[in-house]
Amino acid sequence: MRSEHSSRIVAVYQGACAVSTAPGAGLRRLQRQGERMRAASRALPAGGCAARPPPPPPPPARSRRSASVRCTAGGRGWLAVLLGAAPQSVEVDIVLNDAESRKRAEHKTEDGKKEKYFLFYDGETVSGKVSLALKNPNKRLEHQGIKIEFIGQIELYYDRGNHHEFVSLVKDLARPGEISQSQAFDFEFTHVEKPYESYTGQNVKLRYFLRATISRRLNDVVKEMDIVVHTLSTYPELNSSIKMEVGIEDCLHIEFEYNKSKYHLKDVIVGKIYFLLVRIKIKHMEIDIIKRETTGTGPNVYHENDTIAKYEIMDGAPVRGESIPIRLFLAGYELTPTMRDINKKFSVRYYLNLVLIDEEERRYFKQQLLPNSILAFAETPGLVSRRWPEHRLLVNYMQRN
Repeated sequence: MRSEHSSRIVAVYQGACAVSTAPGAGLRRLQRQGERMRAASRALPAGGCAARPPPPPPPPARSRRSASVRCTAGGRGWLAVLLGAAPQSVEVDIVLNDAESRKRAEHKTEDGKKEKYFLFYDGETVSGKVSLALKNPNKRLEHQGIKIEFIGQIELYYDRGNHHEFVSLVKDLARPGEISQSQAFDFEFTHVEKPYESYTGQNVKLRYFLRATISRRLNDVVKEMDIVVHTLSTYPELNSSIKMEVGIEDCLHIEFEYNKSKYHLKDVIVGKIYFLLVRIKIKHMEIDIIKRETTGTGPNVYHENDTIAKYEIMDGAPVRGESIPIRLFLAGYELTPTMRDINKKFSVRYYLNLVLIDEEERRYFKQQLLPNSILAFAETPGLVSRRWPEHRLLVNYMQRN
């Protein structure tokens, strides 16, 4: 007994045989179709269920290693880029021609540490070599050009995205091409103008540096080397002493005197304090060195005061006619040159403050108590400049009205 499925196959087969004698181009096709149906009918089992054909054999397994070899065989294929295939790596170094003989100077970094850098002055030539060391000798280094720059720039910490360059010199070392082995390129910047002193402060940094750049398709290779620049100045012809009377009317009248008005940074400030009238219970007197850093212009000016030194010159109540000596060594303090309106970005000024403190912890000095009085305590602005081989502190006292 055949199943319904086999009956349909036989009916189709008989219908195909009925039209087998019909003329036309499809006669042979119908005959072959009938033979295939007859063979399928004989292959049916007694239950009438057709046997499922065996699955095709699986394709031969391919090793991961062979696939990876084919992916990287192109060298520059898109898959190699996605997988991070690294190109030729190179180590860049900048060496000055007079590195062995050139002096080094300590300079404070942003984190407050001191490091030594090569020291330059305005107008000096900067020359050396840019060395390229290929790490893989079997690969070539493709580049879009090699250059070196000498840059002087000002960086304001509140505007780190914008660097204000006041010196920018460029030398092309190589045109676009390939490098097959390690080599060095000479460079020279003759009589470079370096108008300002290197400076790192609370809110601003002025730096000079060399920058070597290898331009590449994906990412550039950049190497920087900082240098320190000191500006030079001459000694003023006049170096007169400072003598000034200050105080509070009917309460305190003192006279202070400094032996000279110009000091280098390793000098000693020598002077005296004379008490002409004392009607206030004073218990303490000191001299402060204050650095004022000014950044910005116009309405966006910001002042940052930093007390460099506090030097106690008296402890206890003075009496009328008493004289207190002053001897302040500047070598132990971190003083930098005064900078006035540097590239219209910032200024640095120094002040000497004479401060008196009474028994009630009240502080007497010009800025806070009597700013408009000619008898107020003096605030003496100091101008710091640099002269080889010494620094200079030029003290300008305030004239009374």
